Amino acid sequence: MIHSDTLPFLRAWISAPLRVGAIVPSGSALARLITSGVPGCSGRVLELGPGTGVFTRALIDRGVLEENLALVEFDPDFARSLALRFPLAQVINSDAAALYRRHPDLAIVQTVISGLPLLSFSQSKVVKILVGTFAHLEPGGAFYQFTYGRSCPVSRRILDRLHLKASLVGKTYSNLPPATVYKITRRPFSHLTHCLFPV
Repeated sequence: MIHSDTLPFLRAWISAPLRVGAIVPSGSALARLITSGVPGCSGRVLELGPGTGVFTRALIDRGVLEENLALVEFDPDFARSLALRFPLAQVINSDAAALYRRHPDLAIVQTVISGLPLLSFSQSKVVKILVGTFAHLEPGGAFYQFTYGRSCPVSRRILDRLHLKASLVGKTYSNLPPATVYKITRRPFSHLTHCLFPV
């Protein structure tokens, strides 16, 4: 039997495979892993590319309040579905790279969960996503990213350029395909702030 999230995800992948990055939604094991570092009592959480809401549901199950969720989803069909499934969350139908110019309606957040297929993006787009995201992330906040690749999907060159560091959270073989999660944070005395936004 096909999971209820699989058909819309498959349709989205057929229409834009590079943007979606997978042919099935992420599984519950990956959802638990990528949200494992988020305390249930956390403040606002920003999710990039939530798709069908698998990670979103895991965040709520961990105790994150639905009204403390900001969901940035590029696909309009997914965005409409998310707004119906999570009516108290803030759903923003936008490209995550647009955060580079700072979104006027998005408040500062404590944690970022990313379901974006960064390996499918250009290096310049990855930089824009990270700069924009960290400008909305409070000091000490963390950015969690998963990948199907062998190493962190953010290159060492980009991490160095933006004064960020990546650490391994864990890997799950229960997901299809197996996936690895990384935690990306600012290095001490990092100056990655809103000053990097274009004027």
